[in-house]
Amino acid sequence: MATNTSSAAPTALASVTLEVADPETAGHFYRAFGVDGYVSLQASSAASTGFRGFTLALTVSGPATVDGFVSAAVDAGATVLKPATKSLWGYGGVVQAPDGTIWKIATSAKKDTGPATRDIDEVVLLLGVQDVKATKQFYVERGLTVGKSFGGKYAEFASGDACPVKLALYKHRALAKDLGVPADGTGSHRIVIGSTGGNSFTDPDGFVWEGAQS
Repeated sequence: MATNTSSAAPTALASVTLEVADPETAGHFYRAFGVDGYVSLQASSAASTGFRGFTLALTVSGPATVDGFVSAAVDAGATVLKPATKSLWGYGGVVQAPDGTIWKIATSAKKDTGPATRDIDEVVLLLGVQDVKATKQFYVERGLTVGKSFGGKYAEFASGDACPVKLALYKHRALAKDLGVPADGTGSHRIVIGSTGGNSFTDPDGFVWEGAQS
C-alpha cells in the first residue's frame, strides 16, 4: 500500500536545470521572459524530438499579468502553442521557448482586480508520467513528502526552502493534451533535476536527478 511518508533522509527539489544548445542565447530569452531566477542552464547536444514530457507552469495574479508574460515570451522569440484564453478554471496560455521548453502561464482569476505585474505567485515543474501512483511512491521512497494527491491523475510534493519551484506529477498524455502538443517524443528530456538528498538517480519515466553539490 502506498504511503505519503518515508524513513529515508529528507529529499526535496533543489534546482531545475534546462539543457539547451546555446546557454548564452537561452539566458537572454529567460531574462526577457522574467523567469531566469527559477531555472539554470547548461549546454547539451543530446538528441530530443517531440514532446519532452514536462512543462514549467507559472501561476500569476490575473489575466493581464498572464498576457504580460506571454507577450514578453513571444517578443523574446517564443512560439505560442495555446493562446491565452478563459476557461472553466480561470485564464491561461502556453508558449514554447526557443530551446524547446514548454511554459504554461495561468491564473485562477477570470477578471483583473489590479494592474498587471511581473510577479509570479508559484512555479511548478510538472512531469508527465505513465503511472502517477507508481511514480509518486517511487519519490516517497526517496524521501519526498506528498502535499496533494488526486488518485492516479495528479500528485504534488511539498516544497522545501532549497528551491522556489514545486514538483508535481500528471499523466503524460493528459499533460500533452493540456499543452496542445502531440504526446509522442523520443530522446532526452533535456532537463536535470537537482536533489537536496545528495543522491543521483533516474525515475521510472527517465527524468534524471543529480545530488546537489555541497
